[in-house]
Formats: sequence, C-alpha cells, structure tokens
Amino acid sequence: MEFDYLVIVGYFGLMVAISLLFKKMASNSTSDYFRGGGKMLWWMVGATAFMTQFSAWTFTGAAGKAFNDGFAVLGVFFGNIMAYVVAYLYFAKRFRNMRVDTPTEGIRRRFGNTNEQFFTWVIIPLSVINGGVWLNGLSVFASAVFDADIITTIWATGIAVLIISLLSGAWGVVASDFIQTLVIAIISIACAIVALVYIGGPGEIITEFPSGFFIGPDMNYPLLMVCTFLFFVVKQLQSINNMQDSYRFLNAKDSNNATKAALMAGAMMLAGAVIWFIPPWVTAIVFPDAAAQYPALGAKASDAVYLVFAREIMPVGTVGLLMAGLFAATMSSMDSALNRNSGIFVRSFYATIVRKGKASDKELLRAGQLVCVVNGLMVIMMAQFFTSLKELSLFDLMMQVSTLLQGPILVPLFFGMIIRRTPKWAPWATVVFGGLVSWSVINVFTPQVVGGWFGMTDLTGREISEMRTMITIAAHLVLTAGFFWATTLFYKEETDTQLAETEKFFNDVETEVVASEGQDIVDRMQRNKLGTLVIYMAGGLSLMVLIPNPLWGRFVFACCAAAIFAVGYALKKSAKVGDEKKLTEQTN
Repeated sequence: MEFDYLVIVGYFGLMVAISLLFKKMASNSTSDYFRGGGKMLWWMVGATAFMTQFSAWTFTGAAGKAFNDGFAVLGVFFGNIMAYVVAYLYFAKRFRNMRVDTPTEGIRRRFGNTNEQFFTWVIIPLSVINGGVWLNGLSVFASAVFDADIITTIWATGIAVLIISLLSGAWGVVASDFIQTLVIAIISIACAIVALVYIGGPGEIITEFPSGFFIGPDMNYPLLMVCTFLFFVVKQLQSINNMQDSYRFLNAKDSNNATKAALMAGAMMLAGAVIWFIPPWVTAIVFPDAAAQYPALGAKASDAVYLVFAREIMPVGTVGLLMAGLFAATMSSMDSALNRNSGIFVRSFYATIVRKGKASDKELLRAGQLVCVVNGLMVIMMAQFFTSLKELSLFDLMMQVSTLLQGPILVPLFFGMIIRRTPKWAPWATVVFGGLVSWSVINVFTPQVVGGWFGMTDLTGREISEMRTMITIAAHLVLTAGFFWATTLFYKEETDTQLAETEKFFNDVETEVVASEGQDIVDRMQRNKLGTLVIYMAGGLSLMVLIPNPLWGRFVFACCAAAIFAVGYALKKSAKVGDEKKLTEQTN
C-alpha cells in the first residue's frame, strides 16, 4: 500500500509542476487565462476535448454498469464517438469561428443580451452539480481503496483541482489534460492487456460472462436496449456539439486545428470505449462477488470493481497508478468547468453588468480568479451532499443529472447553430418549457405508465432505469426540440433588432479563422514545455520497475515508461526541429 501512496504523491507533484510551468502564459490577459488566447495546437485541444468527456465516473459508475450488465454500457460511449465525428464534420470549426473567449459571449452574439444573462445563471449552477457528481464518484472509489474518509478525499482533491485552475488558467488546464490523457491511456491499456491474457482472450469474455454478455440480467424486453442505444447517440450528439460546451474548441489556434482536435477526441474515444471495460467484464467472470467486498458503499458497491481487479490481478503499485488515473479523470473535468465558469461570470456578468465596461483587463483577471475559488468551494460542498445518496448508483445519478437538468438547456444551444430565424424569447422559453417536460417525465410519464402503453408489465429495476433515461431523452427530442423549431413560426424579420448581429455571427461562423503571425513561437513553446513534463513523468514511471513484483509485472511498468518517454522525446524533438527551421529561414 505504501507504494500506491508514493505513486499518487508523485502524480500530484507533476500536476503542481504543470501549474507553475504554465503560470506565466496565463497571466498576460483574460483571453490567455480563459482560453489560452486561442493559440493551442490541435493535439492539446483534442486531449482536453476528450478528457472533459471523461471523468472518474468512467472507472466507477460506468465500470459498475459494465460489471453488472455487460455490453450495454457501450451505448453511452458510442454516442460520444458519433458526436465527435459530427463535430469533426461540422461543429468544431464553427465554434472556433465564433471568435469569442467564452461560450456565453457566443450566446450573446447569436441570441442577444437577455439570453446571455439567462444562460449565464443556468450554466454555472448546472456545472457545479456536474462537478459535484464527478468529485463524489472519485471519493467513493478513493474511500474504498485506502479506507479513507470520503469527506477528506473530497476536500483534498477539490482543493488540488482549484489550485491548478487558479494558478495557470486555461494553459494549465489543457496542459494537465494532455498529461492526464497519457495517465489514463497507460493504465487502461495495461489493465486491458493483462485482463485479456488472464482470461484467455475476448472470446472467453463473451461466452463466460455470467448473465449473458450482450443482454445482461433483468432484461425481459431486449428491444429497450436497442432504443436506449439509439437515444444515447442523440443525447450525446447534443451534449458535445452545443454552444455551452463550445469551449472545448475555442482554445484552438485556428479552424483547422479545431477540426483536427475533434477527430483526435473521437479516435481516442473509439479506441478507449472497449479497452476501459475489459477489466470489469473479466472481473464479473473471475470474481462475480467482487461488489460484496464493499458492502458499506450500499448501491454503489459495484462501482469499486476496478479496484478489485487491480488488487487481485495487477502487479503491486497498479492501485496507485489507477488512483492517479482516477484523480486525472476527475481533475480534467473539474478544472475545465471551473475555468469556463470563471470566464462566463466575468465576461458575461461582471464586465457587462457590474462594471458596465469600465473594468481593466487586470481587474477582470483578478475577478476571474476569485470566481474560480468560489466555484471550486461550491463543487466541493455539492459533492459532500451527494455522499448522502447511497441508495442511488453513480451511473443512475450521472444519467439523471445530465438528462433531466441538462437536456432542456442543450436544445436551443445545439439547434441555434443550425436554425437562424428565431424570436428573441425562443431560447429561454425553450429551456422553461423543457423544465416542464422534465417534471412531467418524473411525475406523469413514468416508466410504468409508458411501459403500460406497450404492454410492458412487471418491469425490472434495470428496465425501469433504462426506460426512465430513454423517456427523458425522447421527450426532449420530440417536445422540447419541437417547441424550439415551432418558435420559427413567430419570427418576424421587420421587428428583429438582433438581425444585424445575427447575420454577422453566422457570417463569422462560416469564415475560417487563420492563426495569427508569430504563432510558431507559441507552438514550439507548447511542444517544449509538455515534452519536458512528459519525460519527467516517464522517469517517475520507470522507478516503478523497482517495486517488488514478478518479472512480468516489472515488464509492464517498463513498457509503460518507455511509451510515455517516446511521446515526450517526440515533442521535444519537434520543438527543436521548429527552432532549427526558424533559424534557417532567418539566415537565408
């Protein structure tokens, strides 16, 4: 266990180094602090786009779903893959082309000042709730690993995330996301390979899974799985490609880099979708009673199955590496949210309402840092609240938060990029209407009621959970989206005072952003700084070879260190090549 602690301490040391190394790059202006000045390379933006869709929930709640239900968990992640493909084909470059620093500034350009204020005060609370879910997911796992107090874990991790966001802004956030992507990659690939070797190959998983790999237990109506799968695709399409989450691509140095970032995120999601869940599937076969090892977690007991796999099968030290991956996943989601919320509050409220355009950029920067602290503390307290909901699994908690609360908000922010002629009141009215739709799903159109329409009686607990999510997504797709489309019938161009700004917005959206002069210097700086950090990380991993383990266990850690070093070396070499090319151009 002491080796696991050393691994985690080393990881947090690396995160602190990132904050200090990129601190200067975030202190020049609010644009640098909130989105890196729009100067980041595609592989950095792609990593943060991937990591913001990834959290400790994947290793806990989703792993528990895979352990219990088999293949069904992939529905959510296939939706992510398809969403990034659509982002690559259409949305990513258009979000970058909005030419704004924060998502709500884009909302103002598209829908006007009133809607900017409305969404400012809807997005921030929802982000706090989502952050609380992520942090709670991590605390559940950490408490099981180290028998630590959940509240202590919440505060320790929350404050660490807060420090990274506070010191280095978007540069530190995105740089840490890239490093954390590597952490996630090595632990996922290592665990998946060992699991496949241990069980005898993927065929054994399919044939030996205890409750039927493709259907799973407690599923009397398999058609529900097909419907849920299709609706997840629709949900994730909106969840990723909307103006609220456009911040993923605002950091890119130009339109082309934003597009390549979306492709990279989609490719990583495709590669990871199956790899992540091989260990839980194998655990369900080899240790079918794994969840019973943690009865204190209540309904969340199955969320700790990754821990069982790491402790029982992987070499000593893997638990610490796994926990580093969990911290990485949670921190990447939280620090992005904190940085985004700071920018939204400062640019869309403090600068325009409180100070009415009179604040200097330095004052706005300090205000953003203060808001970052307040938001971080609110996320921590929200995570504390979720610890009291032991009767609700993390998978269900995440699905309910994202579908019931987030669903209404995403509709106008997704379709608003496609539909141009809507009245001023359409966006906020759609959200209000969507709130009523969510209420009706909870209180009127329950799974039992809707199931009765189709002759589905005696629904199991799993079927009720799947159906509740499906009904909510379907209701927002048909009713809430239908409401937004219907508002076009009330649009009158002659009374639209926002018309000129809307036309300019869509003209910009279709006009490519080209990288500014001198960008190559920033490009080389990014490669050089991250290359150095990655090589340090490889050095730390190489020390894990010294941990007392069987030869194959030491070999696993040696391979992980070598792979990470190769990435760092390639980054450093590309930065050096760029310097030599620049020097040649200057001398010729």
